[in-house]
Amino acid sequence: MIHKIPIENILFLDIETVPQFAAWEHLDDAGRELWEKKTRHQRKEEISAEDFYAERGGIMSEFGKIICISVGMLGKNDKLKIKSFCGDDEKALLLEFGEMFNSPRLREVILCAHNGKEFDFPYIARRMLINGMQPPTPFQMYGKKPWEIPHLDTMELWKFGDWKSYVSLELLAHLFGVPTPKDDIDGSQVAEVYHVDKDLPRIVTYCEKDVLTLANVFRKMRQEDLLGRSED
Repeated sequence: MIHKIPIENILFLDIETVPQFAAWEHLDDAGRELWEKKTRHQRKEEISAEDFYAERGGIMSEFGKIICISVGMLGKNDKLKIKSFCGDDEKALLLEFGEMFNSPRLREVILCAHNGKEFDFPYIARRMLINGMQPPTPFQMYGKKPWEIPHLDTMELWKFGDWKSYVSLELLAHLFGVPTPKDDIDGSQVAEVYHVDKDLPRIVTYCEKDVLTLANVFRKMRQEDLLGRSED
């Protein structure tokens, strides 16, 4: 039962990702060919590999990169303390994020994200390997049985065994009366805001709102009051 999980041990997490390159023509020949092969069966016939890259390049860890990881943990006075790791240099961002797990409090942390098991957690681990570093212990799952992995996923919790179901964090927030994180931009706009507008701070703000929303959706699933954000 999720009611029995000590919420102070949960690290709420969200990432923002974009295509590695601002435009299709910046990929080398091998990259364009491999993208076309990987996405051949995902694209509709009328959608070119180039157009699909602009739309979905940031979703696939082999062709995208992380520009922001925001995390939140319960702090003083039952408020969520949020920290972001962000920047154009993905390797530096991931190194700083990985060092956070040297803290004794985070060695046995429980990760929580929305669709985290299929997106956030593996994306972080893969990009760390690509950048020449080992993922922190909470991201290493090889050899573990499913019940030995304490990760939480609010989308999975909502399924109640209905594996064909998908629900957005925005919809869950609406259902539970949690303020929406999509009051400025949403995920479909992140690549443009990053590559065209060059406005990373706007993306960080959006990512941090997602973390607070995630934590409060989890709280509502436990029939608990909403958390505020710590300003410390």
